[in-house]
Amino acid sequence: MSETLAGLLELLDLERLEVDLFRGRSPDEDRQRVFGGQVAGQALVAAYRTVERGTCHSLHSYFLRPGDPRAPILYQVDRIRDGRSFTTRRSQAIQHGRPIFHLTASFQPDESGPEHQASMPDVPEPETLTTWEEWMSEQTRHLPAEQRAPLTRPRPFEMRWVDPINPLEPRKRAPRQQIWIRARGRLPDGPLYHQCTVAYVSDMTLIDTAVLPHGIAWTDDCHQMASLDHAMWFHRPFRADDWLLYDQHIPNAFGARGFTMGHLYTRAGELVVTVIQEGLVRPRRRETAA
Repeated sequence: MSETLAGLLELLDLERLEVDLFRGRSPDEDRQRVFGGQVAGQALVAAYRTVERGTCHSLHSYFLRPGDPRAPILYQVDRIRDGRSFTTRRSQAIQHGRPIFHLTASFQPDESGPEHQASMPDVPEPETLTTWEEWMSEQTRHLPAEQRAPLTRPRPFEMRWVDPINPLEPRKRAPRQQIWIRARGRLPDGPLYHQCTVAYVSDMTLIDTAVLPHGIAWTDDCHQMASLDHAMWFHRPFRADDWLLYDQHIPNAFGARGFTMGHLYTRAGELVVTVIQEGLVRPRRRETAA
């Protein structure tokens, strides 16, 4: 297991303070706010730790306030329902006495029923593609080391773009992005680890996709960008330490919001996860001299 993946699992290993009350932390990184995927993954872990049977099949969440990376995060879980077929939990992240994130998750034991799915798109195999670190190292070779470091630092997931995007030189493109993702090492068995780590990584690139038709990059200081809500449906069992294709597209942008959809497929073509997110994309107001 890579050091970055081990760090992610440690991040997701919440401290139990009381019944249905947990504490999480943020990594020691130079961030202005907590990464949305982190709080989503931690909130799902908190919910899982109050469920005796079943696997998460869907979650719906809202980002309410920016998280403070220098302060611990408390997760309060409400046991909404324990049914014979479905269990529902509400997991709320709290900092400085105020909620910053709200997640509702539903759990279900294995059942059988009719099956069908959408077909996986035809894309190159991940081994034929360049890693993100290799791609960005080439694109940023002219920058000072301190500016290159945040763009090329190792991540818990290996990510290989079918058509890489240079955030330093954005251009208008079709509203679609396809990325092969895989955890950097073997994860423990059990759906908790695989679903929660995918919840973490699923928030990394959706807003990037939302602004592709407009030639805006996430490094653009002229726009304010943030996740507003995040929903996931877990259709089939999967392993996050095997290659998954993250196929993303944006059907709509309006009112300073971009609406993005993503589907994750195994290499065998199984549709395992669907993600939907709406993100804020707002031009920053420039102050003018009086």
